[in-house]
Amino acid sequence: MKETHDNSTRGKSPFPLKLILLIIVVFAVFAAYRQFGDSLSLEQLAAKEEQLRTYQADHIWLSALLSFLVYVTVTGLSLPGAAVLTLGMGWFLGFGKGLVIVSFASTAGATLAFLFSRFLLRETIMKKFGKRLETFNTALEKEGSFYLFSLRLIPVVPFFVINLVMGLTPIPTRTFWWVSQVGMLPATAVYVWAGSSFPTLEALANKGIGGILSPQLFAAFAALGLFPIVVKKILARSGATAT
Repeated sequence: MKETHDNSTRGKSPFPLKLILLIIVVFAVFAAYRQFGDSLSLEQLAAKEEQLRTYQADHIWLSALLSFLVYVTVTGLSLPGAAVLTLGMGWFLGFGKGLVIVSFASTAGATLAFLFSRFLLRETIMKKFGKRLETFNTALEKEGSFYLFSLRLIPVVPFFVINLVMGLTPIPTRTFWWVSQVGMLPATAVYVWAGSSFPTLEALANKGIGGILSPQLFAAFAALGLFPIVVKKILARSGATAT
């Protein structure tokens, strides 16, 4: 009788634990939005330009660590402002350091959002993005990780939508991580370079994201995003011909 009770208990879902974690995540999103929500604009950052430069010069490594943590928080909790933050990081850290920090921080944040979706927010994400999930699953069955790679290369699909919807697909976490790391690198490099090319945040704010990223650049990203699918089809045809 005791063994039966143990087996039935073992099979139960740890709902209270999930509920507690969900409450913590919701509270973290609310707190982070209150802390960073109004600050993640080029105008707000430009108003603190002198303080940011002074702090970065006096605390080189600490400023790099804080930049990493802030970026992971923003992307992991799917807060708005990642594109602006990437431009700001390029100005704040320079191209080389900024690219390394933003690249790994964006992937870490994306993976956190992916895991939140997979283990805590399944029902909510299903209600909001159910139709997209069907499309994602179908494409993943046909194209595998190439599909995620293409989505990361094309900046048309919102960053946070990919993270949340992919959490409900059967794609392994490790695959999601490394494909995202490689796939987001070109766009990250462009945004960081754009931010680092401006001498002041005020000039960057006056120019705006629309003035920095041209339609031709987005067309190039779209063409780049189709590249892995084309390569896969070519390899599939060559394999079929060989057999």
